[in-house]
Amino acid sequence: MRAFSNLKASIANYKTLDSKDKKTFWKEGFINNLMYILIIIAAIYTYTQNHKFLSVSSIVNIISLSAANIPIALGIAGCIVLTGTDLSAGRVVGLTACISASLLQSMDYATKMFPNLQPLPIPVVILIVVVVGGIVGFVNGWFVAQFKLHPFIVTLATQLITYGVLLLYIMINGNNGQPLSGLDNSFKNFVTGSLVKFFGVPIPNYVWYAIIMIAFMWFMWNKTTFGKNMFAVGSNPEAANVSGVSVFWTTIAVHTLAGAMYGITGFIESARIGSNQANTGLNYECDAIAACVIGGVSFVGGTGKISGVVMGVFLLRIIFVALNFLSINANLQYIIKGLIILVACAIDMRKYLVRK
Repeated sequence: MRAFSNLKASIANYKTLDSKDKKTFWKEGFINNLMYILIIIAAIYTYTQNHKFLSVSSIVNIISLSAANIPIALGIAGCIVLTGTDLSAGRVVGLTACISASLLQSMDYATKMFPNLQPLPIPVVILIVVVVGGIVGFVNGWFVAQFKLHPFIVTLATQLITYGVLLLYIMINGNNGQPLSGLDNSFKNFVTGSLVKFFGVPIPNYVWYAIIMIAFMWFMWNKTTFGKNMFAVGSNPEAANVSGVSVFWTTIAVHTLAGAMYGITGFIESARIGSNQANTGLNYECDAIAACVIGGVSFVGGTGKISGVVMGVFLLRIIFVALNFLSINANLQYIIKGLIILVACAIDMRKYLVRK
């Protein structure tokens, strides 16, 4: 009902505009929504070339791939709301994925990293990776808040540190950097198993976990003091400080929560890909940042919605799946990803400059 009322109000306002303002309205609307228009065109074109693109199995695949990337996007969105970013996200995913795999390898696996260690209870492993991710996030937030360093510099440094820790970790017990696989069936079934089918196509369990994460983050952003403080600091840290908001602790809390979400992403990714190595999580932060910007989380700060982040993840995944259906060269896809990030950020900043 609220959306319908807003639509009616927008139509009424449009009718009051003169011809010049109406042209400006359509021009700005086209430019501001250019990314969505291009994605829709790409999806339609892909369907005309390959009808399997919109088959049930393809749709479930898009949903599943999106669900796997939603936690990291939800985490990094908070950093962007604070006018920052987080370049360490992908490496934290890699570290926590390898930790999850090493603690949940099957006992009969020949090259088990810890031969005498029984697979730990899954809740314990989730807690461990959340704590590990949270520690990295806390370090990021503390350096940003304490020394007023730009998040780009801080997270660039922690990205390298985390990668170094990961490389050292996978060398433990003579593992010598071998991929961590041979995962316990209970772990694989918990993450990639299926209890529900959609027209005969199984939906992985981690889709439901992603929905839980969405609900949790929506609550944190919209119904808690933490969320209000986050948007206040992102909009105007000086004004927020005068209003009694602790900019220091809000910054740390946002980054710590982001790190915890990366840990959950690593846990899911560990079972999803089945074979974890040093390159696990590489460039995941790029996709997450692109999804956030496409979804309306502005680098200007103080702006963003959880629904927008989720929509951005889905739209970006649709593009990547479409590229595969069109048999686009994998190397060329990196160029397309870069262009998507560049165009999305340019459109976002243009909105801000026009308002000024």
